[in-house]
Amino acid sequence: MQKKIPLRKCVGCQEMKQKRELIRIVYNQAESTVALDPTGKKAGRGAYICRKAECLTPARKKKALERSLKTSVSEEIYDTLARELSLVDEVGPDE
Repeated sequence: MQKKIPLRKCVGCQEMKQKRELIRIVYNQAESTVALDPTGKKAGRGAYICRKAECLTPARKKKALERSLKTSVSEEIYDTLARELSLVDEVGPDE
C-alpha cells in the first residue's frame, strides 16, 4: 500500500501541490509572531506558497497570507519571502 502524500494549496496560485514543494509561513498565536517555517514543523496556523516568485505578487495583492493566517503580516515577512524565492529561482527548486 502506497503512503499518502500530503497536499496543500498555494495562497498565490491556488494550486494543490505536495507539501514538500511549498514554503510554509506560520503564525504562532502564543508568541504573536509570523515567520517562515523551513522545517514545516513549527506550532501554529500555517499558510503555504509555491517556491516561485510569480506566486508572491498575487498573494501580496489579495492579502492572502493575512486571510489564511487570520492576522496581519508585516512587509518584512514579504521581503524575507521574496529573498527566499529569489534564492530558489537562482539555485533551483530541489537544491
